[in-house]
Amino acid sequence: MNYESGVIESQGAHALSDGREDAGAGRRRTLIIALVLAALAAAAAYYFFRGGGEAQGPGGPAEAKGKREAQVPNVTVVAPGLQPIARTISATGTLAARRDLPVGVAGEGGLVTRVLVEPGQWVGAGQVLATVDRSVQTQTLAQLAAQVNVARAEAQLAQSELERAQALVSRGFVSKADVQRRTATRDQALARVRVAQAAVAEQRARTGRLDIRAPAAGLILTRQVEPGQIVGQGSGVLFRMAEGGRMEMQARLAESDLIGLPVGSRATVTPVGSERSFPGQVWQVSPVIDPQTRQGIARIALGYDRALRPGGFAAAQIVKGATQAPLLPDSAVLSDQQGSFVYVVDARNRAVRRDVKIGQVSDAGVAIAEGLDGTERVVLSAGGFLTPGQTVKPVVQARR
Repeated sequence: MNYESGVIESQGAHALSDGREDAGAGRRRTLIIALVLAALAAAAAYYFFRGGGEAQGPGGPAEAKGKREAQVPNVTVVAPGLQPIARTISATGTLAARRDLPVGVAGEGGLVTRVLVEPGQWVGAGQVLATVDRSVQTQTLAQLAAQVNVARAEAQLAQSELERAQALVSRGFVSKADVQRRTATRDQALARVRVAQAAVAEQRARTGRLDIRAPAAGLILTRQVEPGQIVGQGSGVLFRMAEGGRMEMQARLAESDLIGLPVGSRATVTPVGSERSFPGQVWQVSPVIDPQTRQGIARIALGYDRALRPGGFAAAQIVKGATQAPLLPDSAVLSDQQGSFVYVVDARNRAVRRDVKIGQVSDAGVAIAEGLDGTERVVLSAGGFLTPGQTVKPVVQARR
């Protein structure tokens, strides 16, 4: 570029020195200027393309690749494996005494004089719950007791006469026949004593049955009698007891849930309106199904607690068994009109939709009954923002 500038200056000086410019010299000058401009343009183009190539060489593709990688989203994935999942059954039902004992009048009845217990009170076996007036029975018992004394006196007299006769028979004052008659008289007197004693025992038993007693140890649930009330054989139930205070929940289950439910299965019972839960176990499974509701009853044994009130409503979770299945958090399972699905990342790091069937749902997560074998890389979250076939950058999370 400097050489060409010198030529231009030399030509300019020559023109001045000659003092002449003709048309041919002007054309040559224009041509030279055009050549200089073309050389400048070529040099600029060479510099541009050379510099651009160098930028594209070491830095350009790397920068472009970085931009493309920056556009690939990071997703957290996990291989869930197989975990033991408890199969639980949800049920509702009512609370009741495991053995509900109705207590009524066992004897003749009469006027109730005292009621000795209240609902919620513990009683022992044979304890008196209420008493019935026994004034007439007491007089009858006294009369029978007096008859026992009379019979004993007659028996003693007959025994004495027999002994005297036996002493005189050897002297010939009394015949053997007379001794035999006196022996028979003595035996009859002794028999009358035993009859009188049996009558007394019977009357005492009848009098004792006037007391309304607990048939077993347990908890008084209801009281339906008051002092002054006349009771008898037709009075019905006066008290209800829970034998031993033991309670149960009568859980109503569908026919399909009862199948294969073993006795001894663990359960958790929560009364309605209570935040407390009580452990129990199934002690009896109904052998029949209601033909109208297609339901049966599983009876869950519970220990005594004041919060368990017979007749109340409760909910139960019954553990029917355990199975091996993948367990995922709620955020990993999506759903649409076609059903439930998850996104798994394949070997080429592409998001692939996988339809699944949901099993047991609990606080621990969602069990996958069908669709996964536990070895897949499952997207834990943000699956709703992915599209099938989209390339992602998986970030593996350790399985807990």
